[in-house]
Amino acid sequence: MLVRTRRGRLALSRAAKTIAILSVLWTIYDVLRVRHHLARSSAVEPPQFRNEKIFIASIHWTDEAVLRSHWAPAVAQLARDIGPANVFVSIHESGSFDDTKSVLQILDADLELSGVRRRIVLDDATHKDEVEKSRAESGWLRMPGEKSYRENWTEWFTLEKGTWVLLLPIAFVFVMLHADWWLQVPRRIPYLAGIRNQAMQPLYELQQSGEVFDKVLWLNDVVFTTDDVRKLLGTRGGDYAAACALDFKKPPLTYDTFALRDSEGSPALMETWPFFRSSESRRAVKHGQPVPVASCWNGMVVFDAAPFYHSERPLAFRGIADDLAEAHLEGSECCLVHADNALSSSKGVWVNPHVRVGYNGTAYEAVNPANGASWLSSLDIATGLWRNRMGRWLRALHMTDTTVQQRLQTWQSQALDRRELGAFCLIDEMQIMLWNGWGHA
Repeated sequence: MLVRTRRGRLALSRAAKTIAILSVLWTIYDVLRVRHHLARSSAVEPPQFRNEKIFIASIHWTDEAVLRSHWAPAVAQLARDIGPANVFVSIHESGSFDDTKSVLQILDADLELSGVRRRIVLDDATHKDEVEKSRAESGWLRMPGEKSYRENWTEWFTLEKGTWVLLLPIAFVFVMLHADWWLQVPRRIPYLAGIRNQAMQPLYELQQSGEVFDKVLWLNDVVFTTDDVRKLLGTRGGDYAAACALDFKKPPLTYDTFALRDSEGSPALMETWPFFRSSESRRAVKHGQPVPVASCWNGMVVFDAAPFYHSERPLAFRGIADDLAEAHLEGSECCLVHADNALSSSKGVWVNPHVRVGYNGTAYEAVNPANGASWLSSLDIATGLWRNRMGRWLRALHMTDTTVQQRLQTWQSQALDRRELGAFCLIDEMQIMLWNGWGHA
């Protein structure tokens, strides 16, 4: 009996060693294959600008530092490289706490000298003004007065991250509770969607004068170069409904998880490479190819302009319905726009993994190293592959959280005409406007 036990343990030990050796060999092979694909695909030179008309749009709030150090000079250079005849720059800024307006005024003068057409709106309206407005027909939430709200952290807030604050004085809340009143607060996403739509207005004014654009390029307050834009525009030879970069604030973590959904409509499985859960999206990123996704934004995104010109229902930015948001759900306007885009199903939405932008110079340099070096080490690739694999295995073992789906189904069942095309954009969250920014409720 003792001999059999020893033999069994020896067999198990040998099996474990064999599995370990095979796993190591498999990982080495995987890493070498990925490095080969990434090196080959990244060696392709970015295409030159074709004779396309490009409408550049951007919105800003309290982002003076990166605008002054990187963004504004990059936009001016990009416009010159595209050519004044083929570009229009539309920027909308509102209520910044810092000197963002001054930077944009300098950019305005720079573009003027280069003969670049533009509209730069510097709006004095602040978030406080929005919060104190009378309730509009849409874009506001009704919430019980006893609720408290966690203020979102940003670098200029005086509150610590995670601090909970009441939006109204305690005495007033007490009166509300006993009177069965409701707290009315403006929503963040419809506010942002409205500003984005305002930034798109020159596109339609130019159309009325006979000028039509081929592409719409949206830029966040990121560090980028003209070559980055050329690569993005050249994604799949220019054949796409939309194409996005990857964005980073604290590499190697990607930043925009609110709008990013893989080819199956699932959020990114992880914030580091290879990011995705779906096999189709994961396979593409491992080969360094354009990645099929359901939606993305990621700091920089280019659209085929045609849907914005649709005669009956032009593509526009929006938020989800207010009564759906009251169920404690939210969806990014940057995701919903892809759900509404008729070209998304035919031409596809893609992430170009060779276009990587940063929210500061350090982040940009980390994901775009000098001398053509790879931004991913062999260790990054090996650990990324195994973390992704383990994440998928663990997800398969756990029950799926159906909270969002159940709330959506309840909302849809309450009226026959209720439908949300961007169901894959929804998350279990509520975002509201505050006097100095926005917060989670």
